[in-house]
Amino acid sequence: MKLIDCIESQAARLAQAGLFFGHGTTNAFDEAMWLALWRLGIPLDALDDHERRELTAAEVASITALIDERITTRKPAAYLTGEAWLQGVPFTIDERAIVPRSFIAELIADASIDPWLNPASRRVLDLCTGNGSLAVLAAMAWPEVQVDALDLSTDALDVARLNVERHALTGRIRLLQGDGLAGAQGPYDLILCNPPYVNSASMAALPAEYLAEPELALAGGSDGMDFIRELLRAAPAALNDDGVLVLEIGNEREHFEAAFPHLEVVWMETSSGADQVLLVTKENLK
Repeated sequence: MKLIDCIESQAARLAQAGLFFGHGTTNAFDEAMWLALWRLGIPLDALDDHERRELTAAEVASITALIDERITTRKPAAYLTGEAWLQGVPFTIDERAIVPRSFIAELIADASIDPWLNPASRRVLDLCTGNGSLAVLAAMAWPEVQVDALDLSTDALDVARLNVERHALTGRIRLLQGDGLAGAQGPYDLILCNPPYVNSASMAALPAEYLAEPELALAGGSDGMDFIRELLRAAPAALNDDGVLVLEIGNEREHFEAAFPHLEVVWMETSSGADQVLLVTKENLK
């Protein structure tokens, strides 16, 4: 069996199983390709060079077993491979931290945040850092800054440490443990935050793949704004005078605007539209 035929047959199995895709892929074919190439040790961008490769029976069996695990456990593929990619950068991941997928990563990569920063900006906070991916991307994008990566979960911080070390950034990223901004050591020029924001009704309807992730990283209370209310209250004291907060709220814009009807924010354009991530200045927060 050729590799491409194996991927297509496994994709059909994934589609038939009714799985949810949203932790790095958006469809059954891409998920099957990811798992198959990972199992074979082939780079994820090298399918075209290997799609006609003839697989051995053992290779087909190994790929099939991995797809079986994906279907049976309903765990995100990233937990099965131990690796996730964000903006082309590989990150170590396991079930101690949420699978990295923040749209803030796009804004860092395409320099959308840069015009809002003072040229003298030197201190960045990645709040709710999870596996540390946004902290790493920020350190890569802005070589002159120091980054604090803060999370309540010591388990998540253990995963973040693996990624800080993996990308040789231990000299520029400091890991902090604490509850929200109470654990921060500001003031900062920029705060990045992808917090728990899923409202309780949506939490109750989440696919099994999300339930495999730490609930602490997802659940945001009845309207999804529990963490965010405290964050916006405390943020001015944690920001320098010209500092900004970049906040991801997922599909909760309606709840956000109901909770903060008079707060002037800038909605940032991402691949999912202009209602997933917002930017707010210290001046407007005050």
